[in-house]
Amino acid sequence: MKFHLSHATGNLVTGTGAGWVRIGADEYRRGFVVAPDTLLASWAEGGFEALSEADFETVKALSPEIVLLGTGSRQRFPHPRLYRSLIDAGIGIEIMDTPAAARTYNIIAAEGRRVAAALILP
Repeated sequence: MKFHLSHATGNLVTGTGAGWVRIGADEYRRGFVVAPDTLLASWAEGGFEALSEADFETVKALSPEIVLLGTGSRQRFPHPRLYRSLIDAGIGIEIMDTPAAARTYNIIAAEGRRVAAALILP
């Protein structure tokens, strides 16, 4: 098996910390959505408890093949009815804590796949 060094382009996570995620040189301290070619700087402003079907419709509009949902400092699972539209559209969803979702986003983006990370921050 041959391995090849790949270089991701577009929006990449360049750092994470308690309550923040950095994309390029910009830090975000509120929920947002990032895809290789798109950044929605305001998403799920009410936090995990206020997630709605409309929040997931916003992510669906980006037409990703997979969505990484970062649920904050710990992994929590929203009710499946909230993200049902993603499943019905054939879009995969993985749920993890926000730092893990940020790391995973970079890996999948580097593969050239159409990924979106929907990240909840305090």
